[in-house]
Amino acid sequence: MSATRVDSAEFVRSAYGRADFLCDGRPQVVFAGRSNVGKSSLLNRLLGRRALARVSSTPGRTRAVNYFLVNGRYYFVDLPGYGYAKASRDERREWARVVEEFLGQALPDARVVLLVDGKVGATEKDVEALRFFAERGAVVTVVATKMDRVPSGKRAAQLAAIRRALELPGDSPVIPVSAESGEGMKQLWSEVALHLEASRR
Repeated sequence: MSATRVDSAEFVRSAYGRADFLCDGRPQVVFAGRSNVGKSSLLNRLLGRRALARVSSTPGRTRAVNYFLVNGRYYFVDLPGYGYAKASRDERREWARVVEEFLGQALPDARVVLLVDGKVGATEKDVEALRFFAERGAVVTVVATKMDRVPSGKRAAQLAAIRRALELPGDSPVIPVSAESGEGMKQLWSEVALHLEASRR
């Protein structure tokens, strides 16, 4: 079965701590990003489902680590969004605790997909998040979301600015995507498939 063909996708559970995390040997592709960056919309588009991942109009609503089982073989994992301006210090500390505990059991095998708002660009919180994952040994793929909102004449400059802000090495791509138009889904799936194939060896 091709890794990019989705025959089944189902929500499995929301996890709030170490006792809830899934460690059953299946590969995990982890999606992280700032609140309101469009993670749920992207997941739904990738999986070809309208509302598998809940899309909230309220930034910062997702507090749990959400697991979705794809084709019965691997998980897409939706991490809580970070950087919500109205989040209290305690809420930010709770995000760090949950994600730290999750990474402690998911790495080094999981692949992290870091979503950056393509229209807004990479924020200080995105830079901190990339550093957070890298310091813990995660392999990170960077995706620029909402690219349908970036004028064609400004796209190259915007993607270059994201690369500079995140200080990405020359061989690390920034994949432009749009959950609205479907742009970039094949390229992102190709990255995901490479990880899944490597996990089977």
